[in-house]
Amino acid sequence: MRPVNREILRLAVPAFLALVAEPLFLLSDAAIVGHLGTPELAGLGVAAVVLQTVVGLCVFLAYGRTASVARHLGAGDLRAALAQGVDGVWLAVVIGTIATVAGIVLTPTLVGAFDAGAEVSGHAETYLSLAFLGTTPLLVMLATTGVLRGLQDTRTPLLVAVAGNGLNIVLNVVLVYGLDLGIAGSAIGSVVAQVLSAAWLVAVVVRAAREHDAPLTPDGAGIRAAAHAAIALVIRTLALRACLLVGTYAVARAGTQGSDVTIATHQIAITLWSFLAFALDAIAIAAQALTGRALGSGDVDSTRRLTRRMVQWGWGSGIVAGFALAAVSPFIGALFTSDPEVRALLVPVLLVAALGQPLAGVVFVLDGVLIGAGDGTYLAWAGLVVLAAYAPAALWAATLPHGLVAVWIAMTFVFMGARGVLLTLRARSEKWMVTGASLAR
Repeated sequence: MRPVNREILRLAVPAFLALVAEPLFLLSDAAIVGHLGTPELAGLGVAAVVLQTVVGLCVFLAYGRTASVARHLGAGDLRAALAQGVDGVWLAVVIGTIATVAGIVLTPTLVGAFDAGAEVSGHAETYLSLAFLGTTPLLVMLATTGVLRGLQDTRTPLLVAVAGNGLNIVLNVVLVYGLDLGIAGSAIGSVVAQVLSAAWLVAVVVRAAREHDAPLTPDGAGIRAAAHAAIALVIRTLALRACLLVGTYAVARAGTQGSDVTIATHQIAITLWSFLAFALDAIAIAAQALTGRALGSGDVDSTRRLTRRMVQWGWGSGIVAGFALAAVSPFIGALFTSDPEVRALLVPVLLVAALGQPLAGVVFVLDGVLIGAGDGTYLAWAGLVVLAAYAPAALWAATLPHGLVAVWIAMTFVFMGARGVLLTLRARSEKWMVTGASLAR
C-alpha cells in the first residue's frame, strides 16, 4: 500500500490545500461582510447560494476535463489530452459569457425567489449583480484546473488558489472598509482576484499546449463533444445543487427565531460545511485523476486497489474533520458575527454537521472515483433519486420545533446518507470499470 499511499498523497495534499483555499473566498467575504451587520450577512448568504449554484452547475468543466485528460494521459497520448483540455477552456468561455449576461439581467428575480425581506434582498442584489461579472473567470478556472489535474498536476492550482485568495482578502478589506463601499466592495474585490487567477491558469495551459503542438484555436466539433459529454454531469450537479437550494428555502421558513437570524446562521454553517467539503474532496480529486489514468492504461486491478485505499482515506479524513468541527463549534461563530442569537443557534447546527463528516468523506471519494471513470449516467440518476428523497424530508423538517437544526439533520443523514448508499452499491459492481482512452460507454 505504500506506493498507493504516496500516489494518493502526491495529488491529494496540494489538492487539499487548493480546495481549502477556494472556499476561503466565501469565508473571508462572510467574515468581512458579517461585521457590517446581520442583514448584510444574510444578504451575502442568499447571493452566495445563487452564485454557487450557477458556478456549481458548471463543475463538469473541471471534472469532465480531469477524467478525459487523465484517460488520454494513461493511454500515452499527451497531445490529444491537451487538445481536449483546450476545448474545455473554450467551452467555459462560451458558457461563462451567457451566464454572466443572464445572471445580471435576472438578479432581482433570483433574489426575490427567496422572499428574504426588503433589506436582506437589497444587499443580496447589490452583491450578486457585481459578482456575476466574475462568472467567466470562475468557469475558466474550473476548466484549466481540470486540465492540470488530469495531467497529474495539483500543485499549480494550489499556487494560484493561495495567491488569488490572499489578493481577495486584501482587496475586500480595502474596498469594504478602506473605501467604505460596503457589501459592493466585497463583490468587486472577489471579481478582480478571480480575473487574475484565471489569467494565470490559462497561461500555464497555453504554454503546455504549445510545447506539445496541441491546437489552441476553438474547435467546434471538440467543444460540442465536450458539451455533450457533460450533460450527465450537469444533471447530477443540478440535482445536488437543487438539494442545497431546497435546504435554504426550508431554512428561510424554519424555527422560531427571526428570519434574518435563521438565514444568517445557516449561511455561516453552510459556508463552513462547504469549506470542509472542499477539504474532504481533495482525495476525490486524486480519485478522479488516478482512476482516469488507470482505466486509460487498461489497469483494472490497480483501479480497484486505488478505490479501496481512497475510501479508507476518505473515512479517516471525515473522522478528523468531524472532531475538529465539533471542537470549534462553540467559538467559531465569533469570527463571523457579533449577533449573540446567531452565535448561539450556530452551535447545535455545527454539532449535527460534525456527526456527518465521516460519511461525507466516503461519499466524496466514491463520487470522485465514478467521475474519473466517466460513469456520469449513473451519477445523474443517483442525484435525482437523492433529490426525491431529501426535498420532502427538508421541507417537513422545517415545520418542526427547532426547524433549522432539523433541516440540518435531514441534510446530514438523508441527503448524504442516500448518496452514500447509492455510490457504495455502484462502486462494488464492475459496470463502471471501462478501460481505454475513450469515455464512450
